[in-house]
Amino acid sequence: MTLWNGVLPFYPQPRHAAGFSVPLLIVILVFLALAASFLLILPGIRGHSRWFWLVRVLLSLFIGAEIVAVHFSGEWFVGRVWTNTSYKAFSVARVQAHVGLHVGLVGINITLTGTPVQQLNETIDYNEQFTWRLDEDYTKEYVHALERGLPDPVLYLAEKFTPSSPCGLYHQYHLAGHYATATLWVAFCFWILSNVLLSMPAPLYGGLALLTTSAFMLFAIFAFASVSSVGLCPFRLGSSTLTPHYGAAFWVTLATGILCLLLGGAVVILHYAGPNTLRIFLDQSVRDCSSQEKGGSSLFLSNPLRKQFAAPDLNITTNL
Repeated sequence: MTLWNGVLPFYPQPRHAAGFSVPLLIVILVFLALAASFLLILPGIRGHSRWFWLVRVLLSLFIGAEIVAVHFSGEWFVGRVWTNTSYKAFSVARVQAHVGLHVGLVGINITLTGTPVQQLNETIDYNEQFTWRLDEDYTKEYVHALERGLPDPVLYLAEKFTPSSPCGLYHQYHLAGHYATATLWVAFCFWILSNVLLSMPAPLYGGLALLTTSAFMLFAIFAFASVSSVGLCPFRLGSSTLTPHYGAAFWVTLATGILCLLLGGAVVILHYAGPNTLRIFLDQSVRDCSSQEKGGSSLFLSNPLRKQFAAPDLNITTNL
């Protein structure tokens, strides 16, 4: 039932990289282009304010890029295991392989890589994505995977996340991903607003916008963590058990939310404790002018022609 001397042909569907996608690459390239554009004009900024603007702009771009990029990452909840497991249904053949599970906000990604890759006269290197976006049907994708005859480990993990599975993972992670995505987009809007307000004479509202950005990011973390803390069905793959844990996207989002909290809190505290210091810190041109006023000496200009064209002094004497 196979072609080309028992080797299965490649199926025409595109493969999706685990933890990495084309939208994620586009987001990274856009923000890198913005950072490169700023670095090109950076030499035109004079004095110590050059380093101030360097840190300020790059830090702001990092926060914005992180908020957008984690939407398309599959590294929120990950698990990897090496196992000796069955390969196909109705077959006693077993393979040694690395199995990976990557849970994101919009779906899961399952990888299966043989060790070695060539086993049973086949190339065991699978990378499958199952999504639960609003316009996607997870059940149809799973049925399509059954029709394609994917390996047992891939179908086993994919079946755990189907809506009809008794584990209930689909409803938990679908709902958590929905709320986390919505709150992260709101955080992105407040990040844009904070940049606008901090560039205007309204640092207090800019700090409050940063605090709001942090609040929505931490709420996204809380929404996802509250679901992940619920006990999962055991993922038994042959002789091993796959145990997922929080991935890089989760921890980076948490760290960025705390960073926004610290920056926003510092701006609000400085607004009430030292408004002049905050104003000078946010506007380097004001600080440069104030330093010139304090350290500079007065400059007097004299006109050499002043005496030549000055009105003559008239002394009027009266002899009585």
